[in-house]
Amino acid sequence: KSLYYYFRRKILKEELLDNKHHKMTTTPVKKLILAMSWPPIICMLVSTAYNLTDTFTMDNANIADTGAIGIVFAYMTMIQAVAFFFGHGSGNFISRSLGRKDRENAKIVAVLGLYLALITGIIIGAVSFIFCDRVLILLGCTNSILPEARIYFKYIAAATPFIMGSFVISNQMRLQGNGRYGMTGIASGVILNMILDPVFILGMKKGIAGAGLATMISQIFGFVILMIISGKKDGLVLSLKFFKPTKARLYEIYAAGIPSLMRQGFSSVAAICINNVASGYGDEMVAAISVVTRITFFTNSILMGFGQGFQPICGFNFGARLYQRVKNAFWYCVKIALIFMCVMGVVGFIFAHGIVAFFSEDVKIIETAVIALRFQCLSAPLVGFAILGNMYLQNISKTISAVFTAMTRQGILFIPVLYMLNHFFGITGVLITQMVADICAFIITLFCTLKYINKTD
Repeated sequence: KSLYYYFRRKILKEELLDNKHHKMTTTPVKKLILAMSWPPIICMLVSTAYNLTDTFTMDNANIADTGAIGIVFAYMTMIQAVAFFFGHGSGNFISRSLGRKDRENAKIVAVLGLYLALITGIIIGAVSFIFCDRVLILLGCTNSILPEARIYFKYIAAATPFIMGSFVISNQMRLQGNGRYGMTGIASGVILNMILDPVFILGMKKGIAGAGLATMISQIFGFVILMIISGKKDGLVLSLKFFKPTKARLYEIYAAGIPSLMRQGFSSVAAICINNVASGYGDEMVAAISVVTRITFFTNSILMGFGQGFQPICGFNFGARLYQRVKNAFWYCVKIALIFMCVMGVVGFIFAHGIVAFFSEDVKIIETAVIALRFQCLSAPLVGFAILGNMYLQNISKTISAVFTAMTRQGILFIPVLYMLNHFFGITGVLITQMVADICAFIITLFCTLKYINKTD
């Protein structure tokens, strides 16, 4: 009887896998993209909501609290970048393997990606907790903001391995075509955070310590939920017994993950650099940059989520050698992203003052943030192609080009442009930096993407 149920479950799982392969390689790409995109979009939005929830619940008029949460946000983008390195690195290999119907290797690489991320998260979190003040100063924290930032940061540092683990599992699920499960796990943590924030901050009068505690508890809860649901239906079981590192498997994770690390990592480095430059103009400037960073990150999260819906389609079909479907999916995504970012750019430019006012009531912060936001809205339509082009190169295994284009927008362009424009134009130069970097990144990504998309047949 036990053997009967064992083989029955195995046959049912094989049928589910065959159905998924058929769905990913035969469903019209437009319909498939729309179906695959909304779970990662929601997942990215609810991930961003951790920081936004803390901001809204805190006293908006308090510059120190606003600046502190913004400073720690740079750290969270950094650990998110490392998590994406392991999550996308293992996930891209998983989607290509499932496209070839190689489930065994997919399972092993999934486990490798998760547990390597947890080990890395423990190390980063421990070092950050011990050397808290040094890390915060490196992130651009001023002396007046440091006491508040220290309180909030220690909770986030303690939750680092769980934050990273959650991102890895949710990205692996998405690249298996199970984005809804990943969304459920991440959303459960955010919902709990929304409940705990007012309880700890307002009800128990813990202030910014309550915001940090609520975030830590919620991140741990979200990770536990993701671990429980990871192997449901046709999902890959993340059991430690499948931890079988080999040189070839590690190379696959690193090669596919480096573009994501560069793309997200340089966003964190850019945030650190601009915080350091802004600190020279006072706390109000740091807080204003913090507000604009969170607003644009929210918009870009929708774009990133949409692109992440494209990635498993690209990986499955590229692995199955259905190259025309890959091209069709890419260009459809580019059109949608262009329309969306044009709308967001216009809305952000016109209603900049009202949007910024949601995050702060300080007049000086609002004035500076409105100018910065409007400049970034001017280049918003170009951002979609820069991000999607990089994701396309990453998923077709063009590692060198993917790494190079990932480094452009927030790295090899943004950082030197920031210091150069600050030197020549002062505050105005700082505020236009992202716009200039976006324009240059679009031109470079366009060239690299067209080079390979025309050769893929």
